[in-house]
Amino acid sequence: QVQLVESGGGLVQPGESLRLSCVASGFLFSAYAMRWYRQAPGKERELVAHITLTGSPTNYASAVKGRFTIARDNAKNTVYLQMNSLKPEDTAVYYCNVAGRDSWGQGTQVTVSS
Repeated sequence: QVQLVESGGGLVQPGESLRLSCVASGFLFSAYAMRWYRQAPGKERELVAHITLTGSPTNYASAVKGRFTIARDNAKNTVYLQMNSLKPEDTAVYYCNVAGRDSWGQGTQVTVSS
């Protein structure tokens, strides 16, 4: 059974940084690409970043390119999302996901506000 546990969210001011983590279990983590999604209130869930099973290449939504970095540690079954220069429009619940599988964690709330 796939389990995904996200953490690291919080309330920050514009321009600050956060690092999200997602610990995965129940499947062979190193054999799957991983993704981060986010869902803002009243909006559809959107893909933020994608990382291949080896860690490269990576892909980003245009809204976060140059500010966010996705990474993974296959030894720890963990995928990360480093978020820099945060903006109020980045406010959302962030979820990690196993590429191609409909499995979701509880998400972690990120709020960017002054």
